Amino acid sequence: MSKPMPFQRVEGEEIMALGNSSCQGCGHAILARIAFKVLGKNTVYTSVPGCIWIALQSSIPLYWRGTVFEGGGALISGISNGLEATGKEMNVVGFYGDGGTADIGLQALSAAAERNENVIMICADNEAYMNTGGQRSGLTPIYASTTTTPVASESRGKKSNKKNVPFIMAAHNIPYVATASIAYPNDLVGKLQYAKQLKGFKYLHVQSTCPTGWGFDSARTIKVARLMVESGMWPLYEVTEGNNFKLTYKPRELKPVKEALSQQSRFRHLDEKEYEYIQEQVIMKWKQLSEMDGKKLPI
Repeated sequence: MSKPMPFQRVEGEEIMALGNSSCQGCGHAILARIAFKVLGKNTVYTSVPGCIWIALQSSIPLYWRGTVFEGGGALISGISNGLEATGKEMNVVGFYGDGGTADIGLQALSAAAERNENVIMICADNEAYMNTGGQRSGLTPIYASTTTTPVASESRGKKSNKKNVPFIMAAHNIPYVATASIAYPNDLVGKLQYAKQLKGFKYLHVQSTCPTGWGFDSARTIKVARLMVESGMWPLYEVTEGNNFKLTYKPRELKPVKEALSQQSRFRHLDEKEYEYIQEQVIMKWKQLSEMDGKKLPI
């Protein structure tokens, strides 16, 4: 197994306030602290309903605007165009959860990407609608137990696989798409710094572990996130100009998915057959990504 990437000190002013009302061990709080330290004070950020708005909005003292679930793409587009019209240069950031990105908000974000609006879109993916009770979303993994896909005699959790939003966004031929994880700050910082200097639509899909919804001790937030990456369930990669794909972190050997999933109570019901299915899917996907590494996407 390859060694963990060494922690890189994030230079720049600390933007996020010390206190916030997020749950203990919340991945969103870790992500926000890193992201806004990289982006700096010359930033307008937007949010839609979710954990980010409720728990973190008052802790990030920057220009902020919020809107309805389905309006995120329209809001960041309007702000970006307004700043351009007045000759002001600022980072315009959409900081949304998986519901406001992959489900309810996807149409407006797709339109913004198609227009190549000059914004940075960050999806903080905790894989369910955690702010309203942990309901399943399009980004919830298969077999995960949620409040709307409970495990019972007629249910084994969510029935369908997770939506591949990074590839959906890459299909818009935008300048930059990347995945990242709060457990790998070097990788996250580098991708934010690169996205910050580009003009056009930039999309970062960031793994943001949720102790409350996933079911693990809050002290294990980073360990659980790292295991998801090391098992191949959360690959770290980037796509430039719509079709140039590159893995940015390659474990020498993938850990078994069972090692990662058994840490989370949302998967405690899995039997060996279900573990085998997930393992097979991960291996197949990892082989596909490895073949594409350094090559153009077949899209």
